[in-house]
Amino acid sequence: MDQSAAGPAPEEPEQQALFGWSDTSPARSAAHGAFRDSPRARRMLDVREVYAEGAALDSPRGQQIMARLPGVRVTEVESHWRIPSLHGNDGNIARWVRIKTETLVLGVKHTLATRPNGRSADWIAPGPSNGCAMACAYCYVPRRKGFANPITLFTNIEAIVAHVRRHVRAQGPKSEPNQCDPRAWVYDIGENGDCSVDALVCDNTADLVAAFRGLPTAKASFATKFVNPDLLALDPQGRTRVRFSLMPAVDARLLDIRTSPVDERIAAAADFLDAGYEVHFNLSPVVLRPGWQRDWAELLDHLDDVLPARVKEQAAAEIIMLTHNQSLHEVNLGWHPRAEDVLWQPDAQETKRSQNGALNVRYAREIKQQSLVRIEELIADHAPWLRVRYAF
Repeated sequence: MDQSAAGPAPEEPEQQALFGWSDTSPARSAAHGAFRDSPRARRMLDVREVYAEGAALDSPRGQQIMARLPGVRVTEVESHWRIPSLHGNDGNIARWVRIKTETLVLGVKHTLATRPNGRSADWIAPGPSNGCAMACAYCYVPRRKGFANPITLFTNIEAIVAHVRRHVRAQGPKSEPNQCDPRAWVYDIGENGDCSVDALVCDNTADLVAAFRGLPTAKASFATKFVNPDLLALDPQGRTRVRFSLMPAVDARLLDIRTSPVDERIAAAADFLDAGYEVHFNLSPVVLRPGWQRDWAELLDHLDDVLPARVKEQAAAEIIMLTHNQSLHEVNLGWHPRAEDVLWQPDAQETKRSQNGALNVRYAREIKQQSLVRIEELIADHAPWLRVRYAF
C-alpha cells in the first residue's frame, strides 16, 4: 500500500503488558481479593455500554452482571446478533479495540447443541460466550459478526450446564483412547470466546468448571491467551484442561493485541497445574514469514528452560497453522494494516471452505505439510518431552 497516496497510516496497536508477575503473581492475587476488580483487569475490560436482550437482563446471571456495572448505560435489543450500531456498521473499524474494551452484549443462547469435533476435543459444547475483549488480528469469530466483535455473554448458563451434563451422561464411559484424551470425553467450552476473559465479568466459566468437576467421564477444555489468576481458585480437580496459546514473541507483539505476553502465559503454567488444571499448549497460529523457524526454536528452548518437570510430564501440544479470511483481511487493513504484511500472503495461500461453510484462506497444501513436518522436527530437537496431540 502506498501510504503517501492513502494518507497517514493508522496508529499501530500496542501489545500491552497486563501483568507484572513480581507484584501480581497468581498466588498473591488469589490471596488478596479478586483479580477482576484490579486496575490491570480494567485495562482489559472497562465496560461503558451494555446491549442486552430483555430476557438476558431479567435472568439471575444478567442481574449479577449488571450489579457489577453500576451506572453503565444499557440499551435493550431484540437480538444479540442484530445490533445495527455494532454489526454491519463499517464505521466501527476505526473503533475496533475501543468497542472490545468498552462494550458488552448480553444475550440468551437459544440453540443448545453439542457437535462432534475429533480434533482438539471430542465435542464442541454450546459456549457461554461469543466474541472477545482481546483483538488478535487473525481471530475467526468477527468474520461472522461484521465490523464489531465485543464479548457477548449468554446468561442462560443453567440451561447450558444442564445440556452438557445430559450429553456427557448419554455418552457413558469412553471405551477407546484417542488423541483427544485416553480416558475422558473432552468438551471444548470456549470455541468462540476466551473463558479467562469472560471470568472478568461473570461466573459462567466458574459454573462450567464446577459442572465438569462432577462428571468423572469427561473434562472441559478451553484455549486462552489471557492469564486470569482468579481461575486458580475454581478447584477443577483435574477435570478442566487449559490450553495456553503460544507463538514467538515477535509474532505476538504484532498479532496478539491486548493479550497477556507469551512469557507470562508460560510462567502461569505451573500455577495452573498446581491449582488442579491439566495444562496443555496450543502452538497457534504458526505464521510463515522470514525467520519463523529460528523464532519457534527459541520459543521451544524457552519452554524447555523454564517449565518444571511436573508441567512437562503431563503437557501436550496442538499445532495449528494460520487460517485467514478475505473479509477479515479487509477489516484489518482499516485498523491494523501491518498485521496483513504477514497474514495475507496470496502466493503461499489457497482458498478452502471450512466445516462451517466459510470460505477461508490457508497455506497451500504442500507448503502446509512441509511446515508441519518442520515444526515437529523443531519440537523433537528443542522440546522432545512435548507430545504433539494434534496438528492441523
